[in-house]
Amino acid sequence: MATTQRSLESAEDLTRIQPAGDNVVPTASDAFVATSHIKALTERAMAYLEVGYSVHFAGSAGTGKTTLAFHVAAQLGRPVTLIHGDDEFGSSDLIGKDSGYKRSKLVDNYIHSVVKTEENMNTLWVDNRLTTACANGNTLIYDEFNRSRPEANNSLLSVLEERILNLPGLRRSGEGYIDVHPQFRAIFTSNPEEYAGVHKTQDALMDRLITLNLGNFDRETEIRVGMAKSGLARADAEIVTDIVRELRGVGVNNHRPTVRATIAICRILAHRSAHARLDDQVFNWVCRDVLATDSAKVTKDGQSLMPNKIDEAMVRVCGGSDRPQKRDHRRPVVSNGKD
Repeated sequence: MATTQRSLESAEDLTRIQPAGDNVVPTASDAFVATSHIKALTERAMAYLEVGYSVHFAGSAGTGKTTLAFHVAAQLGRPVTLIHGDDEFGSSDLIGKDSGYKRSKLVDNYIHSVVKTEENMNTLWVDNRLTTACANGNTLIYDEFNRSRPEANNSLLSVLEERILNLPGLRRSGEGYIDVHPQFRAIFTSNPEEYAGVHKTQDALMDRLITLNLGNFDRETEIRVGMAKSGLARADAEIVTDIVRELRGVGVNNHRPTVRATIAICRILAHRSAHARLDDQVFNWVCRDVLATDSAKVTKDGQSLMPNKIDEAMVRVCGGSDRPQKRDHRRPVVSNGKD
C-alpha cells in the first residue's frame, strides 16, 4: 500500500510571557518615624500621585529617599514594582525582550496510509518590570533612575504623558501598544548629577515629573530615627545626632556624615550598653571610626583634619571639661570588649 506524506507549512508565532510574583506589597510600619517633617513630605507627594502625576525624590545619599518612596507607596495600597537604575540598562531591561524560541512538532499517522506533520516555531517574549507595572496597575518605584543611561528611559515618556507603552518587539503579534492601567503610579529617586556613576537626565523626562528636593532630616526626625533603629535612650541619641550634624558643617557643600552614621553609632552604643559620654571608651572609638570620613577634604600638610574635627565636635556637644582620650590617629584603637 502506498504511503502519502503531507507536511504542513511551519508557522512562527509569538508567545508573550508575563512573570508572576515579581512584586512587593509594602505595608505601613509601626516603627516608621513620622514626624511633622515627614508627614508634610508624604502629604505633598500623595497630593500629586492621587491625581496621576509622577513624583521624583531628589537628594544626596542618606536623605531617606528610598525609605520615603516605599512609605508613600504603602499609602497608595497597590503592589509595588521595584527597579534599580543601572548603567548597563537598555530599553529591553524595562519593557521586555525576545527570550528564545519554542519549537513543537506534531506527527499525525491516524490513517495508516497518510502521515501529517505539523511544525510550529514560537518566539518567546518575556515582559520586564515596567511592562508588568503598566499592565497591572502597580506602583513603580524606580530607585536612582539616573544611574541608567537616558536612552534606556525613553520608553517612560509615553507612559507618563500619553499613558501608552510602546512595545516595538510585539508589533507583529498585534500587541505593539498597551494602555497603561489607570491605577499605575510612578515614584522616582535620584542622586545629584555630580555623583559618580550618575547620568544627566533628558529634559523631556524631567518635565513629566514633580520633583521634591530632600535635604538632611531636621534634628527631631534624626533623633527619633536613631532611637527607633537602635533602642538607644533619647538623651544619648540627642548627643550622637548633634555631633553628626555639627560635622556636616565641616568643609564646603558637605552633606556627610548622613543619618546612616547616626543610626550606626546609636546601634553600636545600644548593643554594647554604652552611653554618649566622653569618659565612655566605646563612645570614643565608635564615633572616631564611623565618622572618620574624608568627604570634607579638610587637610593640613597633606593630612586629614577630620580626626581632630571629630574630637572637637565631641567636646563641644558633650559640654564636659574632660576631653576625649588622646591617641595617635594613625594607629587603630584596640578594645578588649570591656567598657
